[in-house]
Amino acid sequence: MYITIDESDRRPIYRQVADEIKGLIARGELREGMALPPVRQVADDLGINLNTIAAAYRELQKEGLLKVRHGSGALVSSRRLNQQSDSELRKGLRASLA
Repeated sequence: MYITIDESDRRPIYRQVADEIKGLIARGELREGMALPPVRQVADDLGINLNTIAAAYRELQKEGLLKVRHGSGALVSSRRLNQQSDSELRKGLRASLA
């Protein structure tokens, strides 16, 4: 999973991570049932605090895009994506990436 962080971006880092993952889901690079890397691995890869990644995963879980189970990790849930029309999804992604 390839995620980039822009230090000049005014959004909090956890929001940047969440938005990057949303983009991967929207583009079909992450599909329903696919496991995301563990929080610790993503934090190590990006060189940021693991609580920041945990916050991003929690945010995506609240939005219905991830199912997080202790011991099983985080899985992509397309339930939320299937409930939204493509135009609604694009509108939401544009707003969150702006």
